[in-house]
Amino acid sequence: MSVDHILIAVPARDEEATLADCLRSLERARAAVPVRSSVVLVLDSCTDGSLDVARRFPDSLVIEREHENVGRSRHDAVLTGLRACGSSPDRTWIAFTDADSTVPRPWLREHLRAARTADAYVGAVVPRLAELDEPRRRAWQRSHPPGATLGHVHGANLGVRADAYLRVGGFLPLLVGEDVDLVARLRDARFRIAESERHPVTTSGRLSGRAPEGYSAYLRGLAT
Repeated sequence: MSVDHILIAVPARDEEATLADCLRSLERARAAVPVRSSVVLVLDSCTDGSLDVARRFPDSLVIEREHENVGRSRHDAVLTGLRACGSSPDRTWIAFTDADSTVPRPWLREHLRAARTADAYVGAVVPRLAELDEPRRRAWQRSHPPGATLGHVHGANLGVRADAYLRVGGFLPLLVGEDVDLVARLRDARFRIAESERHPVTTSGRLSGRAPEGYSAYLRGLAT
């Protein structure tokens, strides 16, 4: 089944410093595909200037929540976006990224390529190496030869056809690991999963993140 709409879902919690770069990168990626697309940004319990930044991007649908929960935020973005887009779930592709991340221009083209043969897509994520100290930068480079990111699930570069997402119940209200849990349930339901290291998403190299035991915890552990 072909895709006629891409819904991009982005959770944010106090990401004033990175949000504009994220949304600008999404604009470039959206311009590179011939398919209609939309962005839903969930500002979850933000206390900084994230809303002011988001208002500079009127093409994004912004909703505010007080979940303090990334799983619920991602799920709210999907439900809101599906109601707004009016496309059939079996022809809608959901692409997930994070507000502290930037996507490359071919990002959505890679998702559409996966959607031709698969029901979901697990893509690569790399940190901004310049933000890491020298020991962690060397450790990351040593531990990431070609193929090293395959098999790892990151919500910052994840895609799924909307009907498959709904059939497995979507994201659960988990504080961490909501992305890994979703893909596990898709696999258990025998949906086809594509994986690729092509066109990775670049994410924050910070060592103290919003999600406990999330990507920042992994980066912290590189130097131990």
